[in-house]
Amino acid sequence: MFDPDIAPSGTLLGLLQRGRGDGTLHALAAPRGEALAALHHCVVRDPRHDWQLENRSLYYARLHLALDGGLDEIEQHLFDADDVMDTAEERTGLALSFLGHLAGYGRTDAVDLLRRYTAAGTNWPWALDELALRADDSVLRSLGAPVLARFPAGPEGDAALTAAVRDAWEPRAWRLWADGAAGPDVAARVRAAREQGSFDRWQRQLRPAGPSPGWSVPEILQWAQRSYEEEPEQPRHEAAARCLAAVAGPEDRPLLLEAARRGPEAARSAALRHLADRQDPGVLDLLDLAASDSSAASGPSGLVAETALASFERMRSIAALERARAWAHRDDAVGNAAAGMLACRGGVRDAGLVLAALRRTVRSGGADARDLWTLVDGTGRLRIDSAAPVLRHIYRETSSSQLRGRAARALAATDPSFAAGFAVECLWDCEESTRELAARHAAIGDTRVVEQLRRLATDPAEEAEVQTAVRSRIGPDAGLAPGGV
Repeated sequence: MFDPDIAPSGTLLGLLQRGRGDGTLHALAAPRGEALAALHHCVVRDPRHDWQLENRSLYYARLHLALDGGLDEIEQHLFDADDVMDTAEERTGLALSFLGHLAGYGRTDAVDLLRRYTAAGTNWPWALDELALRADDSVLRSLGAPVLARFPAGPEGDAALTAAVRDAWEPRAWRLWADGAAGPDVAARVRAAREQGSFDRWQRQLRPAGPSPGWSVPEILQWAQRSYEEEPEQPRHEAAARCLAAVAGPEDRPLLLEAARRGPEAARSAALRHLADRQDPGVLDLLDLAASDSSAASGPSGLVAETALASFERMRSIAALERARAWAHRDDAVGNAAAGMLACRGGVRDAGLVLAALRRTVRSGGADARDLWTLVDGTGRLRIDSAAPVLRHIYRETSSSQLRGRAARALAATDPSFAAGFAVECLWDCEESTRELAARHAAIGDTRVVEQLRRLATDPAEEAEVQTAVRSRIGPDAGLAPGGV
């Protein structure tokens, strides 16, 4: 699910997987059967690398409406045997959100499919939330008994019901049921679960948060290391660094420097983080040493190296900025972090270093490299016009719709052709922030642009920020505003 197979960017499937505006435009021009097959492939095989960050559901729902597609493939996916075997919400989350948007556009077959899945599917809380946002009371009323039947009477069932009520993203359905919309028996159990959830929250506020260190520098460092050894998947070096900020004084600096140089992993990480946050004059060399410790060919790894890089990126001193200029030439993780700092905080004099790092990162890591996000932002902030060819390549090839949006913002600042080029297709992009950018910049040179601006302005599912941007370009009678370009 988190390593999707992305088709080439020049294919219809590749465009739709990326959520590009050109995906919609090409799909509407392609044979309907081919377009629907590619669309359904995307909905049932989530193409996003980060499903919690990237948007696709509204994008796919709008195209599905334009193609007047059916829901047989979606139904088969939801009720497949894998729904019992693979209970992760990522397997069906995109399909359920897609159906929720269709329901919002008035598709009763989508409402019915969500209702059936809520009654029988594994990821029923997500489906219930979609219905609670868009369905009328009669649909929710009919689901009270089937949903409550999932929680058998008894301590375990009551505890699970309490958790479900407490964790619901949209509580409308539970409120209806508590008010008696699904019958007195359902209402009594839901009210009891809501009361127990409130009591549990009150109890958690009274309980100690967990183990805490003693209040001296050695004790805090020992606590950080001991906690890491006991639970390596939950390192507490950042919490330890916050504790150090409260108790460490000038007399503790030699101990902290020694811990940051040679201490055990978690204690060393806590000391590095604390010294970096304090802008200690000796910490930069220690951060370089820690970040370069790993012998792995791919660069620094491990808790110490990661903490060193993250701590350096947080620094705001002039000394850190000067060190970044010295390190930005390096072809390793330290060089990447230094270039990222220059992209965020550097000046015009640093444009060459940022551009060189951008090109180097694309060559070595491709259009989805992790370090590109900050560098792309920096090219726009510094208005590096010569970065436009690289930014256009990233825009076309990245499979991350979030990174593509950042590339579009950078192109708006660096590429004179953006308004008449990529900005036009961005009006159909899957990310609302990218559509907002396009609404402000797209050159109105053909009827497609004007029609899409009008469509976005009246679409009830569109974000308010996008509609505000659209209305800044269009007058009250749906004509072009004065000065529109």
